[in-house]
Amino acid sequence: MNETKKNKEERIVETIFVLERELPSQQLSLVAEEDSGDLRKASGQESLKRITELMNDTLANDGSFSSSTLTTEDILRAIDAGKSEGGSSGRHWVLDPIDGTKGFVRGDQYAIALALLDEGKVVLGVLACPNLPLASIGGGNQQSSDEVGCLFFAKVGEGTYMQALDGDNSAETKVHVSATENPEDASFFESFEAAHSSHNLSSSIAKKLGVKAPPVRIDSQAKYGALSRGDGAIYLRFPHKGYREKIWDHAAGYIVVTEAGGVVTDAAGNPLDFSKGKFLDLDTGIIVTNEKLMPSLLKAVRESLDEKASSL
Repeated sequence: MNETKKNKEERIVETIFVLERELPSQQLSLVAEEDSGDLRKASGQESLKRITELMNDTLANDGSFSSSTLTTEDILRAIDAGKSEGGSSGRHWVLDPIDGTKGFVRGDQYAIALALLDEGKVVLGVLACPNLPLASIGGGNQQSSDEVGCLFFAKVGEGTYMQALDGDNSAETKVHVSATENPEDASFFESFEAAHSSHNLSSSIAKKLGVKAPPVRIDSQAKYGALSRGDGAIYLRFPHKGYREKIWDHAAGYIVVTEAGGVVTDAAGNPLDFSKGKFLDLDTGIIVTNEKLMPSLLKAVRESLDEKASSL
């Protein structure tokens, strides 16, 4: 079992125990990618033992949890709490413990993303971006500040806020998406990995819009966080044919951007629907921008997609 998978499982367990402590009267339903299958195998016993020890150390140091020691069965039960399918009924927490796995491995951008669905609607979202600078990364300057570590959080109807990750007493700042109306002044984000999104299609769309700045390519939902505070004005994601988007890759980022005044749709302009279970049913891809730029962006997207289809 690789180290990244172990880190994911540790964070799922931590999240489960925190949510159970904070919401003791609620039945917990969690939608997540990982389950305990590998840990239950003989080859996973060493990893299970390590995760159990780490969790007991973490909870003991926290001081706000019960003093009882967790067993390996407690750990397996917590990880399997993430087996929920979500859906349009009830409340479901949606977790990606390490969003942007390749960025995490490289020491670049990744996020811990947690959202709450209520009757199929995203009503709460939190994005922790440990490597994202506190200052803007607009203009492609991803090393604009020595201070890194941002926490974005949003609640439906209440806006989006950002604060530093370095302590509970750091000031909260309300953030807003870029207000630019001129596509030529807009910079855009896209996935760092070409395998995750079609860079050629994004380039075609940017050219039609007249965007002059080169794309800012970073991993994970950190893009949503950066967009919510106006570092860029557009986010384009066009996965390759056959790929199905998972709700944990977008739910927290979605509300962080929309509560900051942004708009998130699929390539046909349809709002994202998180009520269908673990997957998003999309037309071609995801586009994110402000209300003023969305009409011209949708037009450029449709034209580029038509040209791509006619060339096949």
